[in-house]
Parts: sequence; C-alpha cells; structure tokens
Amino acid sequence: MADRGVDLSALPKEVRDQLAELDLELSEGDITQKGYEKKRTKLLAPYIIHTPVEPPPQNAVQRPAPTSSSGHAPAPSSSSRYRERRSRRTHRGGGTRDDRYRSDIHTEAVQAALAKHKEEKMALPMPTKRRSTYVQSPIEARTPPDSSSGSEDDASARRQSSVVAAPPAPNPSLQSPDSWMNHAVQGSSTSSSASSTLSHGDAKPQSQPQPQYKPQYQPLYQPQYQPQEQPSAAAVADVLAHSRIAPSENSAPLPDVTAVAPPARGPRVDLPSNAVVRGMSRGQSRSSMMMETADARGNIQRVPVNSRVSTKIQQLLNTLKRPKRPPLSEFFTDDAEEIVEVPQPDPNTPKPEGRQIIPVKGEPLGVVSNWPPALQAALARWGATQGKSPALTALDITGKPLYTLTYGKLWSRSVKLAYTLLNKLGTKNEQILKPGDRVALVYPNSDPGMFWVAFYGCLLAEVIPVPIEVPLSRKDAGISQVGFLLGSCGVGLALTSEICLKGLPKTPTGEILQFKGWPRLKWVITDSKYLTKPSKDWQPHIPTANTDPAYIEYKASKEGTVMGVAVSKVAMLTHCQALTQACNYCEGETLVNVLDFKKDMGLWHGVLTAVMNRIHTISVPYAVMKACPLSWVQRVHIHKARAALVKCRDLHWAMMSHRDQRDISLASLRMLIVADGANPWSVSSCDAFLNVFQSHGLKPEVICPCATSPEAMTVAIRRPGVPGAPLPARAILSLTGLSHGVIRVNTEDKNSALTVQDVGHVMPGALMCIVRPDGPPQLCKTDEIGEIIINSRAGGNMYYGLSGVTKNTFEVIPVNANGVPIGEIPFVRSGLLGFVGPGSLIFVVGKIEGLLMVSGRRHNADDLVATALAVEPVKTVYRGRIAVFSVTVFYDERVVIVAEQRPDASEEDSFQWMSRVLQAIDSIHQAGLYCLALVPANTLPKTPLGGIHISDTKQFFLDGNLHPCNILMCPHTCVTNLPKPRQKQPVGVGPASVMVGNLVAGKRIAQAAGRDLGMIEDQDLVRKHQYLTEALQWRAQTDPDHVLYVLLNAKGVTVGTATCVQLHKRAEKIAAALTEKGSINTGENVVLLYPPGIDLVAAFYGCLYAGCVPVNVRPPHPQNLAATLPTVRMIIDVSKAACILTTQTLMRTLRSKEAAASVNIKTWPTIIDTDDLPRRRPPQIYKPPTAEMIAYLDFSVSTTGMLTGVKISHAAVSALCRSIKLQCELYSSRQIAICLDPYCGLGFVLWCLASVYSGHQSILIPPFELESCLSLWLSTLSQYRIRDTFCSYSVMELCTKGLGTQTELLKARGVNLSCVRSCVVIAEERPRLALTHSFSKLFKDVGLSPRAVSSAFGSRVNLAICLQGTTGPDPCTVYVDMKSLRHDRVRLVERGAPQSLPLMESGKILPGVRVIIVNPETRGPLGDSHLGEIWVNSPHNASGYYTIYGEESLQADHFNTKLSFGDPQTLWARTGYLGFVKRTELLDASGDRHDALFVVGSLDETLELRGLRYHPIDIETSVSRAHRSIAESAVFTWTNLLVVVAELCGSEQDALDLVPLITNVVLEEHHLIVGVVVIVDPGVIPINSRGEKQRMHLRDSFLADQLDPIYVAYNM
Repeated sequence: MADRGVDLSALPKEVRDQLAELDLELSEGDITQKGYEKKRTKLLAPYIIHTPVEPPPQNAVQRPAPTSSSGHAPAPSSSSRYRERRSRRTHRGGGTRDDRYRSDIHTEAVQAALAKHKEEKMALPMPTKRRSTYVQSPIEARTPPDSSSGSEDDASARRQSSVVAAPPAPNPSLQSPDSWMNHAVQGSSTSSSASSTLSHGDAKPQSQPQPQYKPQYQPLYQPQYQPQEQPSAAAVADVLAHSRIAPSENSAPLPDVTAVAPPARGPRVDLPSNAVVRGMSRGQSRSSMMMETADARGNIQRVPVNSRVSTKIQQLLNTLKRPKRPPLSEFFTDDAEEIVEVPQPDPNTPKPEGRQIIPVKGEPLGVVSNWPPALQAALARWGATQGKSPALTALDITGKPLYTLTYGKLWSRSVKLAYTLLNKLGTKNEQILKPGDRVALVYPNSDPGMFWVAFYGCLLAEVIPVPIEVPLSRKDAGISQVGFLLGSCGVGLALTSEICLKGLPKTPTGEILQFKGWPRLKWVITDSKYLTKPSKDWQPHIPTANTDPAYIEYKASKEGTVMGVAVSKVAMLTHCQALTQACNYCEGETLVNVLDFKKDMGLWHGVLTAVMNRIHTISVPYAVMKACPLSWVQRVHIHKARAALVKCRDLHWAMMSHRDQRDISLASLRMLIVADGANPWSVSSCDAFLNVFQSHGLKPEVICPCATSPEAMTVAIRRPGVPGAPLPARAILSLTGLSHGVIRVNTEDKNSALTVQDVGHVMPGALMCIVRPDGPPQLCKTDEIGEIIINSRAGGNMYYGLSGVTKNTFEVIPVNANGVPIGEIPFVRSGLLGFVGPGSLIFVVGKIEGLLMVSGRRHNADDLVATALAVEPVKTVYRGRIAVFSVTVFYDERVVIVAEQRPDASEEDSFQWMSRVLQAIDSIHQAGLYCLALVPANTLPKTPLGGIHISDTKQFFLDGNLHPCNILMCPHTCVTNLPKPRQKQPVGVGPASVMVGNLVAGKRIAQAAGRDLGMIEDQDLVRKHQYLTEALQWRAQTDPDHVLYVLLNAKGVTVGTATCVQLHKRAEKIAAALTEKGSINTGENVVLLYPPGIDLVAAFYGCLYAGCVPVNVRPPHPQNLAATLPTVRMIIDVSKAACILTTQTLMRTLRSKEAAASVNIKTWPTIIDTDDLPRRRPPQIYKPPTAEMIAYLDFSVSTTGMLTGVKISHAAVSALCRSIKLQCELYSSRQIAICLDPYCGLGFVLWCLASVYSGHQSILIPPFELESCLSLWLSTLSQYRIRDTFCSYSVMELCTKGLGTQTELLKARGVNLSCVRSCVVIAEERPRLALTHSFSKLFKDVGLSPRAVSSAFGSRVNLAICLQGTTGPDPCTVYVDMKSLRHDRVRLVERGAPQSLPLMESGKILPGVRVIIVNPETRGPLGDSHLGEIWVNSPHNASGYYTIYGEESLQADHFNTKLSFGDPQTLWARTGYLGFVKRTELLDASGDRHDALFVVGSLDETLELRGLRYHPIDIETSVSRAHRSIAESAVFTWTNLLVVVAELCGSEQDALDLVPLITNVVLEEHHLIVGVVVIVDPGVIPINSRGEKQRMHLRDSFLADQLDPIYVAYNM
C-alpha cells in the first residue's frame, strides 16, 4: 500500500481530511479501486519516507492487530480512520450499517466455516441475466474483474480490514473469487451468453460469440446439431443419404428448424422439433458433438455438448448430488392421501434434562414515604417548588443545545394544554374531548419539548395519549397498520406542532391526506401561542393512580399488525418506582437519552421516571446522531451526566468516530443503560466500546444491559455495579442446542457457538417464569429455553380494543408438566426467549417474533443476520441492511434472506457473496436457506428510524413486489419433506382382472359409442357416390348454381365464392394441368401450398380428379421464411411429392433469394401455379378401383415436435363426412361459418370436404384476417345469422383477450350472437375450460348462449372422435383430484375441493365411433371412471402412418391393435391420449344413459417426475396464476429437472420477482421442485396453428441457447 512508510497521525490535518474523504468515496462506491489508489498515492507522495521495507508475511497483512484490553488504543491506521469517517457519514441515505450484529468471535467462526467448505469447492451455476435488464450496475461491473493485477490481494486485505466487522480472514486465497469459481470471459453483450458461466474447467477466452448450432433436418427422433462452419462434406452426404435426399453439388447451409419466431409471436408456426418424423427409422448419426442423456421416460435425448445452458444444468445436477443436510427421514408412501409426513424425531436430538424451573422473585419494592400518589402529582410538585430546575434540553441538528425546558415551564404549559383540550376545542356547549378519550400524538423525533408538553397535558386532562410516528407519505412502510391501531383505539383527534403539520403530505386543495386505512382525524396544534391560559380558579384534577389506562404505546407484531398496549396509571407509577429503585436514580441527576422518546425505554426512563425524580434529560435525536455520531458522548462529557440511555448502534458510532475527540471523559457515568442489551450480539458491542473508552474514564461496571418488551415493559436490568467488583460471567452456548430449545455449553464445534451476556436480575416487585413458547404455557426445565413471562404491577394491561388477543398475552397462567395451573396469578408474555442462569441472572437469546421454526428446529433471525454480515459483506451489502424472515411453503417454514446490494457491486461479487452466505448458514446453523435475494440499495421498506420493516418486506416478497436484482433459490437443499417418489408396481394381468360380461373387477367397462352410422337418409346418394369426386360431379349436374363456399376478407367483404359447378370446373382445369404440365402419374403425391381460401379447395378436388394424392401443407410465412420454410421443405421431402400446386405469389417466394438462405431451392419438385390456368378438361376423371385407396395424406406437427403424416382412405373420408353430417344435421339449406386453419385434422375436413359431401354453405374466415380486424368472426356470425360455427382455441383466445373489454362497442355496432346454437372448438387436447368459460361469460352480453360453446376431439389415428352436435345433452363438467391423477387414478371430488381440477367432456362421440379406455401397459380394458389410454374403433380411422421405410410394427401397434383380454377380435387404434369414460345421469337421443368421454392429456406430453405422471398444462396453470406479470408459461423436463419458462408481460424489473413465486406455487400445488426458471419476453414460447404450445421445440431452443432470456435462475 502507498502509505507503508507514512505515519498518518503526523500528516497535516487537511491531508488527513482529504484521505478520509477519499476512503468514504470508495466505501460509498463513488470511485473505483484504481482511481482510489491513484489519488491516494498522489496525496501521500510528498510524505513517503523512502526506506527499504521488508514486506510483512501474508497473514500479517490480513489480520488486524488485536486491540489490547488494557486501555491503550492502537495506533490509528488508515483503515480505522476510513472506518471512523465512513461511519460518521454512513447515514446520509438513512440506512444504517447494522453493526449491532457485529462480533469478532462470530466473524472468525464464519470465516473458518467457509474455509472448510472451500476445500469441497463446489461450482454453483451462476444465473444468466440479460444485460439490458439492470441498468444500475456501472460499466466496470460489466467487464470481468481484473484478477491478474497484483493489487488484488492487497486490495482484498484492505477491504478486509476496513470492514466494520473486521473479520480476521483465515487466508488470502479465500478472498479472491478465482479460488472458488472460475470466471468465463464474456461473449457478445446482447445474447444471454453475455453472462458468465462458472464451470469446473479453466475458462477459455472467447474472441468471438459462439456460433449458433443449426440443426440438420433429418428423420431422427431427437435434435441433431451441426456447427455452422463448413461441416465435412462426408458428414453431410452421410446425413443426406439417410434422409434419402439427393445431395446436390453445392449444398446450401441446412435449415434451422429451431429458430424461434420473432417475439411478436406473429405467425403461428408449426415447427417440428428439429425434424422428427414419426414412423421413420433412425438414421445413425456420426456426429461426435453429441451428449446423450435419457429423459424421464428413458428416451434418448441429444444435445450439443458445448451448449452453455446444458453445462449449467450439469453443474446444477452436480451440486444437487451433494448429500442433503438434514437426512431425508422415512415417509409413508401415499396411501389414498399423500400428505407430507412429519420426519421421525432424531434419537440424538438433545433434550432438556433439568428439574422444573422455580419462579424467580425480584427484590421487594421499597416503601418510600414521600412517593407521589400519581405521576402528574410529581410534576405539580416540581413545577411549584423547583420551577427553575431544568427538565429537558433539546439539541439542534448540529448537536448544540437548542432550548432548555424548566420544570416550571413544563408544568404551566401542560396545564394550559390540558385546559385547552377540555374546554376550548368545540363550541361552548359541546365538549369534543372527555376524560378517557384517546388522542394521537404526532411529533417528530427532533422535537422532544413539544412531545413532553403534549404527553403531560394529556395526563393532566385525563385523556389517553397514543404516540405514533409522523406519517411522511402515502407509501410509508406499515402506514395502513397504524390506521388499524388508531381505529382499534378509537382515536379521532391528533395533536401536533405547527411545523410538523406544515410538513405533513397534503392534497392539492391543501387538506391533510387521508392515509390508507386511517380513521378521519381532527388535527390540533399545541404550540403555546394557540393555547388558552386557564382562569385562576381552574385546576387540573389529579386523582390517585388507579387502573384506568394512562397512555397507549404502539407495538408491531411479527405479521406487521400494529396494536396498542395500554398502560394503567398505577402501572406507570409503579414502573417508575421500580426503575428508580433498580437504577438508583437520585433527584437532580443528569441523563443523556439517545432513544426514541415516544415509546419503550426512551419514554419510560427519559420522560416518565425522569420527571418522577426531577432529572435533567438531554435528548439526542436520531438526526443529530446521523450527522455527528459522537454527540451523545460529548453531551455526557459536557454535562457530567450520571446516566446515559443508548443502543448498541450508538456505541458503535461513538467508537468509529472517537478519535476526533481526544479529551472526552466518561468518568461521570455511573450507569450506561444498553437498551438492546438483550440482543445476543450486544455482548461484543459492549466489550468493544469498553475497550475504546476505558482510557476515557469509562468504568467496566457501569455498563447495564437490560431486557424489555412493550407488553411486560422492563423485564430485567443489570444494576449498576460497585467499582472493582468482578464482572458477571458470559454464557457460551451451542447453537445446535439452542435450535432444539435446550441450553448446552458449547464444547465441540467452536464455530457454532453463541456468546451471551446477562441482562441482570428481575425487576423489583416482579415474579418471573420461563414457559414453553408454543402450546400451553408449561413451565420449562432449568436447562430449557422458553419464553419469559412476568407478573408485576408495573406492566402493560391489555391490547387496547382487542380483547381476544389480550387474553393470550396478558392473562397467562403457567402450568406444570401435568398441565395443572401452578397458581391463580396471571402473567404477561414478554415475547423474549431466554433462561435463568446461575445466581438468578437472566439471559435472553432471542425474540419470539424473530423465531423461525424450520423442520422442527428454532432459529433466531438475528443470529442468521449476524452470520450473513460476517461473510465479508463490504463489497456487496449496502450498509449492512439485511432482513431475515420465513415464509410457509409446503407444510414448513422456509428461510428467506433479503439484503440491499451496493450500487457498485458486480454480479460476480454478489453471486459469490450469496453462495458463501449459503455455506456459512449451512455450516454454522445447520439450516438450509430457501431463498436469498439482493435488492437495489435503499429500496427495502424502512421503519421510522431507518431499520428494515420486516413484515412489509415479507409481504413484498410474497406479492412479487420486491424487484430483486439478484436471487438465488435453494429449494433442492432445504425442502426435505417431500413424500417418497412412487415406485411403479410391476404390471401383470392377474385373475382379479377377469371380465364378467361387461364388468371389469366389479365395475362397468369404460367404453362408449356414438349412434349407429346406418344407411340413413340420402340412401341413393351414399350408394351412388362412394367417393367425394362423384359427389361433387353429381352436385355440379343437379344443383349447379348452389353456392358451396363464401370467402371473406378482413373487412367482412366477400372476396370469392364457389358454386358447385364453378368448383367442379376449377378442379377440372387443375387436373388437366397436373397431367399435362406435371406429367403426374396416378397415385403420386402432390403438395398443396395455399393460403386459407377456395383455391385450396379447388386444388384438392383437382388432385382427386387427376388420381393423385393431395398433401396439404401450410405455406411458409413470407416475413419469417427462415423458421417456416424448412418445415415445408421437410414435408415435401418426407412425402416424396412429385409436384407442388400453389399460387403465383407463393411460387415467387419459393424461388426467392430469401428462400435460398434457408433451403436449397434448386431441388424443388415441379411447381405449378394454378392462378391463370387455360380452360382445359382432363381426358377422364379418375375413379379409384376400391374405397380403401388413399384419398389424401394429413401431415401435422405434434406439440412434442413429431411430424406425423397419416393416410386417409376414400372410405374413411365418406364415413367421416357422413358422421359429421349426422351429428351436426347438415344439409343444403344450412350455412356454417369456419374460422380455423385448414391444414390438418378436423379443420381441413370441415374446410374442404364436408360442404361437398353435405351440400351446406361454408363461410370461410381465414384466421389471419382476425389480426387486422378482431371482430370479423363474431360480426360475420351476427350478420349471416349463423347457427353453427367452428373455430380454434387461438381464435377464441384472440377474441377473449382482444374484444373482452369491448362488448358494449360490439353491441352498439349491432352484433348479436343469439342466433348461434353451437360454437365448436376444434382441438386435439384437453378442453380449455377456463378459456371457453371466459369466452361464454364475456360474450353473454351480446346474446351468446352459455350452452353454445363446446369442444371437439380428434387425434392422429382418428381425426374426429368427438364433436358436440346439435342434439344430445349439454357437455358436462366433473372435478377430479389432482393428486390421484398423478397416480393415474381418477377420484371425483366436489367443486371447490382443494387440489381439484375441472374437466369438461370433449363433445359427443360421433356416429359410428366406439371408444374404450385401456391400461396402456397391460392393454386390458378398464372400468368406468378409471384413467387409461383412449382407444378408438370407427370406419373413419386413418389407415396408418405415411412412412418411407415400412415400419410395420409401429403401424400395427398404433392402428391395428387388440385388447389383451375381453374382446380380442376388434381392431382398435391407439390415440395416445389419456382419458376416462363416465356414465352420467343425462339421457342421450335414444333414451339411454349418456357416457361422457373426458380427455386428460397426451401421453407423449406427460412428464414423469418422482414416479408420478404430471400433465404440463396443470403446472402451467399454476405458474400463470403466480403473478400478474406472467403472460404465458410452458414447462418441460431435462435430465429429471423441471424447467419452467415464463413470459413476462410486465416491466423487466419484475423478472426476478417471478422466480420465488413460481418455485413456491409449483412446490405447494404439485409437490415438485423447479430446477430452472427461465424468464423470457412475450411471444417466445412457440405456439402452433391450433394454439398448442410446442414444448419440445422450446426445450431445444433453450438448450441451444437461442431464447435470449431475460433471466435464467438455476435453483439449487
């Protein structure tokens, strides 16, 4: 360091000041370390004595010299000077560096514990954060720390010694971040890879951003990645050979199927997960860059090894492999109810062994002859006899005396106020205040004089003062709770000073704001000039003290509720007497009071007992202490004060700045009362203060710690000692013992010890017991920690206005071990935890409100704060501001630590600090942390004197309003009460499953069927026209001008129509073109690439006329070719299409430069544009030889990213159309409106096939038109008076979100939906009940019948299984138990039952369709209301998968499979969906009871975790409810970790709020621990055209690091 050769004390004063200023700048983060060193060297340069200096050994630099207790202060070093100056101005921002928790012993223990951990060296994955999110970190924080410079160790040593807690560091390497984690140099600053990855290996600097890995499209089951740099030609050729695509000479880069659509979620894209084609054999990949991992179901999954995200996940898994701290006790496996078991008690738990405690008695209250009958009488006496005697001296902001109030003045002003209050407030006749009324006292801390007058004025008027804090703004922490206090005390009047009133927040009209939750108050100014002098004959009434309330002191509970403790007149008087006796106060002494005079010790000693004994009080307000921390010591010195009233904080501040004053003497003090001496960490403050000030005349025996609580008032106080008497002993307790509630002297592990000092003896005239803090108040044993309870005349009487709560606190009768009360006398709970030590000394180890009960052990919040503070916080924590509280999640309390982060702290430092706090708390307290959050400096809610408002902080955390800038969740380590994972039972068909008729094991078989598809009406038509082509020709002849199709644009204008004959003619033209231009042979596949419209319909029939097989494909999106074109290319390649039919525009797109960037455009098959074809007729119209021939191929991308093509035969087409015609009663005179994508499944059938078969008119509304005109679909329904309409979930969601608020506007435009009889959502998933309900509710106002909305269900093997038709009962809803569902069971529960899930029937089963519910493992049928796979048998089942190599086994398994027992003849197709059939009370058309089919979800999508089966949608529903800013969410698993991706629709500062809320809700509702939480922008989760989430695709993008997330949190 630059000052090695300089004697700092010899420097000129201005240089010393400049150095201190510089140190302060560094500590406040206003200057960088480098700048600091530069300026410092420059300042010291003239004074350096150049002598060769032997560098001290490493540890000498590290360890500050121990201060000797003999009283010699160590030579001032630069760091101590920095320390004192820093603390002198620490308080500019209001917060305090929380030094009451400082303890050298503890710091040493923490460092030792961390050193032990360091040997294990575990790399935790650091969260990934998008850089734009937090602007608060300066530029230096973004560049990696320069760990190469030699000053690193030096700097860390200086930082080390400059921590106020001066932790003696065990060794220098612990300080350098490199020792426990490796930094990776950051790549590009925009992508999420800008955040550093912490890995085990040495980080290699990256000169350029990582290449994105573009996947090959290839018929593989799982993603396959190739780097973008030229892959070797051989590898490409090999891959191409496997996918049977001829490699051309110059292969363009292969398509990136994983690229995510731009954030606007714009076009809905069907993206196969890196080209997974169902039914194709697997190409053997030779790519060496793959790591194979098995997912939960054992499927092999491939990811690129160098994906950054998966490295982090690997780290996370390694971290999670560490043994959990508390051993996971045995739990019962779920029977019918899986409720969390309480861990079995550990036999080694320490138990109390002592005898039952005997109540401890204080010495008797002395009988004093001249003791006044009431406190007001004492004031009257001094006011009359000692009028000139000083009562109170107030200081100004600089610490100089401002005014002195004499006893005479105090008396006369109080009388004046009392007279005014009773006689001058209302008009003559009405008296506003009566004796016994409650009055709020609102005075700032800097104005004790006004408060004294107001308080004594109220006592003289016999009204009850309720002192409260001055409200500063509407947003004050806990402001509404103060309103609750005022309300419960019935306060209607507030006294304040003129200055204070001017400063209160006002409305624009100048009235005082009505604060949230406050009653209406009348404000009265008590300045002398506004008071009336009483007439000569008026005297205040001073009765003898009785049990009426004298004043009410406010108290905030752990939950934040503010209650008023009422103190009776006699209790107030007795308390003053007891304090006078215990503290030995004498008349005329001087007392310096630094505490808040409105409540607690500040009020009891500094206002009440002081007047009782005619003491001169010098009040030092908080503001003065902030400006001049030494002011109270100076006051003691100047006034030769005999007593001082302080907190540990004041001791620290004085120590920090005492070197400014050499000549102070504290010899006059006979008593230094430490108000928070009951805080376990106060012992080191008292010691350190004595160390520094013993040389200034401070005697060791004058330090008097005490214990108090608002309810019991003073509980115990150490009496001032006799000079030279031995000091009381300390207790060194084992923290482990304390956590089990027993007292054990710490012997084995000195790291987890707690040193506590006594708080003296019980108060005079009091009786004390220790009882168990929870359950009945049973007396503790002598070696047991319990709550201190007091019986005394000098204590609170009740919580005013709250009689219920009062009983539990103020009227406690302790019981013995057998539950028998030990006496009649009631005790008051003090809220303090402690024990009685040797010699009846009282020891306090914590407060009830700071108690955290975690897995049956008690931890004290203050202890945890102390441990966190001992972890070298100076780089990270702003002014030591740390809050600790617990939240209840999943049947136990979980510890949360929130700290304010310094503005200049780097990500690395913060993360390192957080990880070390975890380790320290784990080591020292054996407690797991659930969440550790850092928030920006000065953002936590503050208490009036600058502390942290804990209950508000906790509420912010739970509401997601904390806005942390860093967060670390550790649910894996601390949640140890999860039920055991389920072990799957081996499946076998046992004799119990034997079928008897239609029963399985006593239950009706779960099967259901639609009505018969007999040769009903249209007999001739059906017989004559087995094929759709014949039906179209027949319609063109018999009813040529009947309009079959009407196409609308966004304005609702008809842009195209097709009559039967027009459609027939257009189909002929296309058929001719195919045979001539395309020279297509019969049976070849032709791809149709059209936007939704009539062209598509014509092209479809054109193909059938020509004898080709149409393959309908969604056209690529022109704005997003890179993402959408590869899918098109893939379907074309997989279906081996001979030709593409399309429009001119799309043809240009396919051949464009942009297209060439993503696919090879030279290898397209023949492209025919059908816009202007010549009028030609084909030689003949093809008629298939049998109906079993394939009519068309239906390709679709499943949500799991599988591209599946199924073959639909002519027979299936006819049967399906006939089935729909029957179910929906369709015939030529009907009109239906269709607003869904016509590319696959039932959507395509309704758009292209149904009208030609049934002859009804279809009004076609392309869904993309809704983007420019939201109300298009609904206004069409209204305008055409449509009875039946079909839509998709995406359309319904668009209308719900976009038009939900505009129903009035729609009504005004004349939209009326009362005509709609059925509105069917076409889907291949579980019905989205919440969405359909919202839709029905919202549009009820425009006439939509609540019965109209229903859903359909289809799958790949059968495009339409259910469809709510026009007849038949309404769809019914049941509630099932989610816990049972995870066990593959259905348990029906009542609506509103906890953990219940509503399921809606998926529409009526279509005519000709039979379904049965089958156990997917045994393949045996299941009973009614059992969960199993839905199997279907129907004439319109698909004929099989369209594959390249005939994979017959898969075909047979999915399409032609038989039951293992029961009915072994019928061939069934497996839908791959789980569901159940339930017989309802409703009757169907034929009068039988109706069997309802409930779809639960796709088997492919389910997540198997902990042996249970979860449906992603259920977890996502919970996640979306967790916070208002979550727009959408998706979950998937990766290597048994649950990953939750949530889209953030709020501001980016909410991003980190979501992490704990998501973790909580999934743990609470699904009993799962989330592994990774990814927060992304809206629109990132890919959604296909049917409105389904493509989770596998999302997973691949996440693992390939292509999501650009806002934040990724890896839960430990």
